[in-house]
Amino acid sequence: MLKIGYVTNGFADHSLEQAAEVLHHCGYQGIGVTLGAPHLDPWTASKKRLAELRACFEKHGLEVAIETGGRYVLDPYRKHRPSLVSVDEKGRNQRVAFYEKSIDIASALGAKVVSLWSGIPKAQIPTETSWQRLVVGLRTVLDHAEKRGVKIGFEPEPGMFVENLEGWQILKERVSHPALGLTIDVGHLAVTEEAPWHQHLIEHSGDLVHVHLDDAKDRTHEHLPLGEGEIDWPEILGALARIGYGGVALVELSRHSHVAPLMAQRSILFLRSVEARARVDHGTDPRGSKR
Repeated sequence: MLKIGYVTNGFADHSLEQAAEVLHHCGYQGIGVTLGAPHLDPWTASKKRLAELRACFEKHGLEVAIETGGRYVLDPYRKHRPSLVSVDEKGRNQRVAFYEKSIDIASALGAKVVSLWSGIPKAQIPTETSWQRLVVGLRTVLDHAEKRGVKIGFEPEPGMFVENLEGWQILKERVSHPALGLTIDVGHLAVTEEAPWHQHLIEHSGDLVHVHLDDAKDRTHEHLPLGEGEIDWPEILGALARIGYGGVALVELSRHSHVAPLMAQRSILFLRSVEARARVDHGTDPRGSKR
């Protein structure tokens, strides 16, 4: 069966320990820790605190991934800024330092993947200038990740400089690095790509190191609960099975913290139900091979 996890930006009203307990109780196998408020400040997290969290996650059988998409983690006034494509060099360096710290935390927690994105360029900046800034900063981050034995899952994000899989292909051509992999958010596919969306998972399976699960409709980026949008989930899960995806697929419902336990329970029941129906309908085992 697919290893299913949940991103902690959907547990903003719980401590990490509480979130881990709920996820374990629901049957999850992974946790995506979003750095920053309210859970884990990357600049003040002590070795003792990280050791405590690692023990907690291991106790609950949760594979860890590090998420760096905290909205105001670097600037209390500007969401997702500064970034790797910001105008000011100081801001870009601040983002690089944050990513390097995130990699160190990943290593301490036993996480295999750090997920990140490009950021939003300022209007009127030449495209080539933004590419140069992104490539320079990302290479520094990738070198640090390689030293720590951590993969970077680069995520195309709607509205950002690299927002789709076409942009990912350009980035991959400009940055060839052993630590670079791809994060695909399934909900983003329904915003930026053409259907059938599961086909993109297959086409990019060689790069895929990390997956986010959320729904979408009307090409709107809003992280809907699973089953409330247009995603064909049997096809998505079938594609992940066929390509032999071995990482954790993390449910990301960042706007549902007020009902986090309910959404966590509903999400995993939904996914396991889809898997079970697929086995009955197609006579396959959980990995997609014929009986």
